Amino acid sequence: MLIPIGLDPDSEVAAGVIGFPVRHSLSPVICQAAFDDLGLDWVYAAFEVAPGEAGRALEEMRNRGMAGLSVTMPHKADVAAAVDEMSPAAAALGAVNCVAREGDLLIGHNTDGAGFCDALLAEGVELAGIGCAVLGAGGAARAVVAELARRGASEVAVIARRPEAAASASELAGPVGTTASPADIGNYLLVVNATPVGMAETEGAGNLPLDPNLLHGGQHLAELVYNPLQTPLLAECRRRGVPASTGVGMLVYQAAHAVRIWTGADPPVEAMTAAATAALQGR
Repeated sequence: MLIPIGLDPDSEVAAGVIGFPVRHSLSPVICQAAFDDLGLDWVYAAFEVAPGEAGRALEEMRNRGMAGLSVTMPHKADVAAAVDEMSPAAAALGAVNCVAREGDLLIGHNTDGAGFCDALLAEGVELAGIGCAVLGAGGAARAVVAELARRGASEVAVIARRPEAAASASELAGPVGTTASPADIGNYLLVVNATPVGMAETEGAGNLPLDPNLLHGGQHLAELVYNPLQTPLLAECRRRGVPASTGVGMLVYQAAHAVRIWTGADPPVEAMTAAATAALQGR
């Protein structure tokens, strides 16, 4: 049963997030801020769903008449297998982070890559025609690799510890996809940290995912880690004069895409960003 965390079990919930664990998720803060700003009488909640139970969660979403679900680890692949249809982006990745109701159908979407690119474009970072290096080959990295290619990057190089994982991820970029080594980082105008290195409350919280001596002022560094707001890597970028983006942008814009899909309204990105930033500063 989907039991909303922190709410009455019988609360009428319009949308929510499923994950395990899920109490750390900022989705309720961000999406509720969007619904409130839009003047919608919608409630967004977090639901802790154990591994292997994603299919049942979708059926309950369907039976409850909910408008949508956000999906986080470890359910993205299971949800992709359980929805009625998928968007092209979700199908290519085999992963769903957003489910929307369309009539009697549950449609799976993946908004991670679009959210990442839109956040950079909002900061004035042009993606068409540039060479990009993506560190990592996990789910977030794969979404970013695929979307960078769709946005016209001239090269998308994947750098990962396991060569087979790097090669698999790079294939998502089609003819502009390739693999590279950490020593090549200085050759790319956009460098993306899509690894968890630097994340709070992990073994690598104080570590760097790359050699900062390889960075230079002609590049732009995009961090996907958003907790803490200022990671060790971002601190190095500041010290070296390398323009950089925090992980909050992707976090907010992928949710903004979900809000637009569920409601049909233009998402209030500023209100969502303020809510996410305030929540992170309070941690």
